[in-house]
Amino acid sequence: MVTLLITSLFILAFLAIAIYFWQKPDSPSPADALGAPPGRGLFIDGVPDDPTAALIKVETDRQAKTTKQAAFLERAKAGDKSVLLEAHIEAPPDTYREVLGLLTAGSDSDPILLSLVSYVTRHELPVTPQLGERFIDSYKRSPDRSSSAKTLHVAALSDDAAVYQSAVETALRLWRERRLTDISAEELRSILEGEFWILSAPTRRSGAGFLLKRALASARRELEAAHNG
Repeated sequence: MVTLLITSLFILAFLAIAIYFWQKPDSPSPADALGAPPGRGLFIDGVPDDPTAALIKVETDRQAKTTKQAAFLERAKAGDKSVLLEAHIEAPPDTYREVLGLLTAGSDSDPILLSLVSYVTRHELPVTPQLGERFIDSYKRSPDRSSSAKTLHVAALSDDAAVYQSAVETALRLWRERRLTDISAEELRSILEGEFWILSAPTRRSGAGFLLKRALASARRELEAAHNG
């Protein structure tokens, strides 16, 4: 009797253990425990970059840039000075110079050229050597105290030693020809030397800068002699 009881208890215990393990869910594998790799799920961020999409974006950006540049040039050909400010902010320096070159070439009268120069200097935009040279040519036709100072300033803003030397020599020649009657020798000397320091240090130290310094030294001696005589 006792043996039968013990056997029955053992069988019940065995069945209970078997039922427990049968109902227990399988343990997740190590791969499942880490979760799905990023970017594989349907709604998961971080999808790996698509090389084709990247190339399409590069080409789209290039086309947009080309279209904008073409629009800048068209506006410059039409004489729209405001495009200079946009090109300076939004476009590479080469595009800005091309836009200013078109506007400079299109300034077919002294008043239009003066308006362009005034716009550039008022907005503190870069001055190209081409614009500086054109303004020197305009200065020769109507030299006076005001245009002398403005021309020398614009030439210096071009940051081109040869252009500034041309402006210096032009002003000095006009003074010699007594076409600058409203400016003294001392005042002209002061303007010539003062505007020189607008040029950047590399420009002043260049070979053309050395020639410019010699021209300024010669002008200083001539103007000082006229002032003291």
